[in-house]
Amino acid sequence: MRRPPSDERAVSHCANTTAAWAWRHPNEYCVTSKQKAETALYERLRDETELTANLVQKGIRRAIEATKSGVARLKKGETTSQPHFDAWSVVYDKRSATFHRDQVSLSTVNGRVECDYVIPDEPAGTPIGEYLLNENYEFRMSTLQYDRSTESFYLHARMRRIESDDREQSTAAASNAKHRTVLGVDLNVDGSLAVTSTGAFIGNADEMNHRRREFEKTRGSMQQAGTRSAHLSIQSMDDREHRWMKDELHRASNQILTEAREHGCTHIAFENLTDIRKRMAGVKRFHAWAFRRLYEYVEYKAEMLGIEIEQVSPAYTSQRCSKCGFTHESNRRSKHQFVCRKCEYELNADYNASKNIARKLLKRLHSGQTSPGGGAPCQCALKSGTLNLNGGFTASVSSTAEGESTDKSTTSVVGY
Repeated sequence: MRRPPSDERAVSHCANTTAAWAWRHPNEYCVTSKQKAETALYERLRDETELTANLVQKGIRRAIEATKSGVARLKKGETTSQPHFDAWSVVYDKRSATFHRDQVSLSTVNGRVECDYVIPDEPAGTPIGEYLLNENYEFRMSTLQYDRSTESFYLHARMRRIESDDREQSTAAASNAKHRTVLGVDLNVDGSLAVTSTGAFIGNADEMNHRRREFEKTRGSMQQAGTRSAHLSIQSMDDREHRWMKDELHRASNQILTEAREHGCTHIAFENLTDIRKRMAGVKRFHAWAFRRLYEYVEYKAEMLGIEIEQVSPAYTSQRCSKCGFTHESNRRSKHQFVCRKCEYELNADYNASKNIARKLLKRLHSGQTSPGGGAPCQCALKSGTLNLNGGFTASVSSTAEGESTDKSTTSVVGY
């Protein structure tokens, strides 16, 4: 495989940090609750490693399982000690990796990366030919192992033979599958913090910017004083600012998830946050941090709801008309106004971008389907219904719109 960004140390760090926190023998009872460990350590480990939510949770759970085993041995009177993890490996399942026959898409600290398999010219008679390239076998949970001596990565793929009954059930499930519905989310440095493809305007980026500037002014005045009292006041103010920001971002993440649940969404699409400071004018370190933390909160909470989170390329999402598809840089008349030069469709620019973000994930989901029957239908969640890739619009039960799937957004949820 081509070498992806290194995550194995970060996962081991999560596991070892959790083990040190959970292992309290002989002075106290060891912690064997995954929920307690995640509550206590999740945010800290996300900050320290920048791993995705799924991988941080895997590291935590790996340590808790090892702690449970250790406690069981202690109860039997056996000698054991705090678990320690030094193997450079990462466990991937279908939520953190997408397995293909010629490559794998892995979730890493730098976003998704595509890694090609090293396949021999004559795979017949090899395990690769017998299992990897055999459509009668499907991928299960796999382990990415790093070989220090060769500086290479190996994917130990666990595969299961698909029996005839399984195949029939899989085909039946595909034909009766629930719609895969995508909610698109556009992030902004001014106006609303986030705008969804369902027309919800969430959070208030302008208020965040104002509060941030006020904090910086006060901090600057105190720094000039140079006294110990001023230093302690600055620390207290920094803590207060951080708590306020986290609270606002938690509120915004909850509203995004509420939109997803109310519209029956199975997926939420964000633009890729890698190098966002270089791409978006006006994005400072503060904004990049807020965007990433908001994404993390949504990702973490969505996993508990069974909703998948994906990032897509932001290319042309602000220039493409979500109604006719015409793409031109002059379509965006101002920060918040979009008017298509071809079909003259007019709407809020951020709302338009959120629908294009959703559409990008729709295309990825649709192209990744392998079912003979075409797989589950894919559609984008809008404020008045759903829209598929072919332009087919289905109005929601409560909607009176007749095909107006790309109307100007009217739903406005700002602040709380």
